[in-house]
Amino acid sequence: MHIGLVGLGRMGANMRTRIRAAGIDVSGYDPRPDVSDVATLADLVELLPAGERIVWVMVPAGEVTHSVVAELAELLVPGDLVIDGGNSYFADDERHGAMLDARGVGYLDVGVSGGIWGLENGYGLMVGGGAEDVARAMPIFDALRPEGPRDEGFVHAGPVGAGHYAKMVHNGIEYGLMQAYAEGYELLEAKGLITDVPGTLKAWSRGTVVRSWLLDLLVAALEEDQDLSTIEDWVDDSGEGRWTVDEAIDLAVPLPVISAALFARFASRQGQSPAMKAVAALRQQFGGHAVRPAGTAPSEGRIGPSAPPAPPASSV
Repeated sequence: MHIGLVGLGRMGANMRTRIRAAGIDVSGYDPRPDVSDVATLADLVELLPAGERIVWVMVPAGEVTHSVVAELAELLVPGDLVIDGGNSYFADDERHGAMLDARGVGYLDVGVSGGIWGLENGYGLMVGGGAEDVARAMPIFDALRPEGPRDEGFVHAGPVGAGHYAKMVHNGIEYGLMQAYAEGYELLEAKGLITDVPGTLKAWSRGTVVRSWLLDLLVAALEEDQDLSTIEDWVDDSGEGRWTVDEAIDLAVPLPVISAALFARFASRQGQSPAMKAVAALRQQFGGHAVRPAGTAPSEGRIGPSAPPAPPASSV
């Protein structure tokens, strides 16, 4: 088997290496000549057997993916197959699948989880598309997935779009899990009673009900930088959390944890919080509560638990 791989970034390059290690020939294309095996996308297509080609696309979601799929639609012939393994929005899969189907080209969408560790550990795969196309690409999926039972690292989740939908929900859950670990870490740090916070988290790594790979990664980060002093508290989001919350709203499914985790990321990007300024102003207006003047540095340390003052009679 000889396949093409478009996009040789952090994940794409590792995936090429892992697939090759399984004995499958891979030719990769990337706009950067220093990492690419060929000069152009057309050159990549020419290397593969017409009517039997499998081209895996591993590029940023959105317009970049759309442009690559559109170009492949012009280059490929009936019997060929395109696999989108990026973090595409599931609704885009329908138009990509229809575009290729009109030319007799198959299409699969694959949610891929594993990040930079996938080269060593394998990737969790969630696939959407037709059963025949899935079966045809199974040697590639088997090369990429973790060792062990196939159904513990691979699923044919449903028709076109199902793979990226499953990955979207997976990433929404990931948001909530990371936020829970992060909040627990902060609470441990806030209480002077705990003298070894990294050690406490590490002690949860085996036997406890909260053990997980994410917890292992947090422990590893703290062992490298105990106070996390070398990084800022700015947390970006790549889209899947927003899409998950959008779907929850459309389907009237309550997702309070995932929604809160997404909003916490938004809060991390605010140097100052206009909303919390408004809350402080309201508390001053209705209750006469003290406010901190703008530019006043907060006192050192944290304010611990204390009994709140009795509210004035006018307070609500």
